[in-house]
Amino acid sequence: MFLYELTDAHEHLGELIKEISSDPEYGESELRIDLGHVYAQLNRAWRRRLKSSDFAGSEWEAGRAFPDDLEPLV
Repeated sequence: MFLYELTDAHEHLGELIKEISSDPEYGESELRIDLGHVYAQLNRAWRRRLKSSDFAGSEWEAGRAFPDDLEPLV
């Protein structure tokens, strides 16, 4: 599941880059949605890195949240 989420994030980033490069009308509202998808996939990848199975129903909400055990680099 970890590699699936990373692969999915990679694919979405590639699509995002192509779309921004080819569409001069691409705006902030589209960017918010598209980056939101990528963030969600990366967040789930982080949470799934130590799991051997899919999330239980109650774990999905936490899987979508920005990790509280990972500090962004500045």
